[in-house]
Amino acid sequence: MARRSPRAIAITLVQYAVAIGALYWLLTQIDLGAVWSLLGRLDPATVLALLGVTVVGLLGRFDTYYVLIDRLGPTRFRDAARVDLVVNFVNQLLPSRLSGRVAAPFVIRSFTGMTLPDATAVAALHTAMFALCYALVAAVGLAVALPRLSVGIALLLALSIGLYLLAGLAVLFGGANLTAFDRLLAVLRRLFARLPVVGDAVADRMEGLVGFTAESTATFRELLVLARVWVRYAAGWAIKHVLASGVRVWLLFGAFGASVEPAIALPLYLVAAYSVTLLPVTPGGIGITEATATVVFVALGVPGEVAASAILLDRVLGVYLPALAGWYPSLSLGRPESAAS
Repeated sequence: MARRSPRAIAITLVQYAVAIGALYWLLTQIDLGAVWSLLGRLDPATVLALLGVTVVGLLGRFDTYYVLIDRLGPTRFRDAARVDLVVNFVNQLLPSRLSGRVAAPFVIRSFTGMTLPDATAVAALHTAMFALCYALVAAVGLAVALPRLSVGIALLLALSIGLYLLAGLAVLFGGANLTAFDRLLAVLRRLFARLPVVGDAVADRMEGLVGFTAESTATFRELLVLARVWVRYAAGWAIKHVLASGVRVWLLFGAFGASVEPAIALPLYLVAAYSVTLLPVTPGGIGITEATATVVFVALGVPGEVAASAILLDRVLGVYLPALAGWYPSLSLGRPESAAS
């Protein structure tokens, strides 16, 4: 394993420090005793609704992987769920959300037995679809909330949403045109072939990469043009990020005696506020996401303590607990039986 440079280590430490600082600020906005008292008075119907909508949201998340993987061959929903949980676990564990996306092809291959080119195509298209869905819905949320937001928060959200859009389009274009790299690979292969001793071996490995890009591009394009894949993916994404999170925060606001008007816009505000997760400020957006979302909802008229409490609980139920659950299936990665279990 390559050693990390002092600069890279310093950046990582700063990211974790910012996350801790943001979480500390968030906790200072909450009277934990009052929150526990409020939670203790939640009626059973509200508790069941919170748990139920959380489960529905998870199923929607799992289906976004399942719809792509199953198109290439029969697979079990459980395997798609394990893929999602492990990728989410890596995303929250490491400083960059890119980490989980880079690991996704190997996770998919491990749990499904799919070839690496196919798994790479699935992971790339999932990334592109996720980013584009996020950008479009968050842009609507920002447009609706814009008159009530400060210039600084509006610009921060606009930057995050713009990055989602650029990332989605870039992955979409790159995944459909991976073979464009074949010319570069051909030049490099000829150069490396001239090296003494190891030249032929390196050239042979690079020859394999040409086949890899062709197969991956073909699979990507095959999935890309299927309208039903886009529709079902968008439905699963909306169930998790719009419906589940929106209803969960709406229930918590109501339990804490607050509301957002119009209520139907609450999920859109939430998606826009959570868009800062893409910025590589903290690992998985931890801390900075909760702090930003709290500021957004305070600007929308929600009391700070209520906003901070509801947002933190929503993130715990919708992100951190599922990420923690991803630790267990991650232990089976690389085992020969993982794809067949």
